[in-house]
Amino acid sequence: MEGFGTLSRRGLLAASGGLALAGAARRGFAAGAENTLKVGFVSPRTGALAGFGETDGYVLELVRRALAKGFTAGGKTYQVTILDRDTQSDPARASQLAKTLINSDRVDLMLPVSTPETINPVADACEAAGVPCLSTVMPWEAWYFGRGAKPGQPSPFKWTYHFGFGVEEFFRTYVSMWKHGGITTNRKVGVLYPNDADGNAIRAHLAPKLAKEGFTIVDPGPYEDGTTDYAAQIATFKKERCEIFNTFPIPPDFAAFWRQAAQQGYARMVKIAQIAKTGLFPSQIEALGGLGYNLASAVYWHKVFPYKSTLTGVTGTELCDGYEKATGKQWTQQLGATLALFDAGFTALANSGDPADKARVAHALATLNTVTIGGKVDFTTGPVPNVAPGPIIGSQWIKAPRGSRFKVDEVVVEHVTDPNVPIQARLLPYHA
Repeated sequence: MEGFGTLSRRGLLAASGGLALAGAARRGFAAGAENTLKVGFVSPRTGALAGFGETDGYVLELVRRALAKGFTAGGKTYQVTILDRDTQSDPARASQLAKTLINSDRVDLMLPVSTPETINPVADACEAAGVPCLSTVMPWEAWYFGRGAKPGQPSPFKWTYHFGFGVEEFFRTYVSMWKHGGITTNRKVGVLYPNDADGNAIRAHLAPKLAKEGFTIVDPGPYEDGTTDYAAQIATFKKERCEIFNTFPIPPDFAAFWRQAAQQGYARMVKIAQIAKTGLFPSQIEALGGLGYNLASAVYWHKVFPYKSTLTGVTGTELCDGYEKATGKQWTQQLGATLALFDAGFTALANSGDPADKARVAHALATLNTVTIGGKVDFTTGPVPNVAPGPIIGSQWIKAPRGSRFKVDEVVVEHVTDPNVPIQARLLPYHA
């Protein structure tokens, strides 16, 4: 496909610990701003959601090196400037950063990533200003309906697009794990859903589907982000003997809840502790000590995904091994998700024929059908306009095997939403 840069293997070995980036050779740049593309990348690198941005520096380095010799679309070669910004996990700051990137920096494409607190305010600013925007890593219902779209009505969005998992993927994965994962429970599910975009979308759309599947949903009601005392919720779960627990909180809230659940005896009752939005990254699990082992999770990307990056040419294993060698830190699923956003975004820019024409880029997003390092991204099939569905793969955190330099490992335990992803282990019951 037209539009991807190249690196010599020798240069890449020096830059990223042996990853092999691929692409087509580039011509030299013509002078002038008309030959420069500006791409805004907005993510939470500090604050409560900092785990989502921990790998940004490494991914950005790979992307910038892949584009160093230029990017070709419509027979023209462009110099690319990526303007990366940290929201500090603050939605108001995310909105202001987006407006500055739009009005002062005049970006051609916006790429926000990770959680409604980051993506929705950026997408709203882009929609208002007529700037094409592509995002990933949040439930699409919280993006689509959370920004004002109505079920059964035409999409109100012309400039903003989102790809990735939704309630249907969580539903299929949870049923696969809870019914067919080999652990017998009473099918009573204690749910702790916050009063935020994620929690409200999950409560409205996922909980009813699970109830229809035969699970009893025990919901003590929405709580505010930042809550520190969960005694009332824990008492409800204990009284109802909820052997399955499910939550979609920000990480600090789950850590507080789960420690209290252990202290007050609820964690010992739980056979499957299914967490989402929190527990996505090794550092969050390690912080829980022994309480983190055998927490069930779900991944939007894993190093065993059998796909390559269209922008850089790396496989999942190469991406993760390179990151660990360069940083000394354990790989996280955000590596592949963030790189997939760049894969998809630059494919759309190439497909547009004129990446400086915002209307053509928006049309290229609306018709995008490609395969990234995270798998297929197809906006031509729904489930609603402006959204391309993506997988959620069942996983579990276990104690790392002997000889590992890390404390925990995340293994794939089911793959109903993408059977191409290999299963690594069976689901184990939780034990406090």
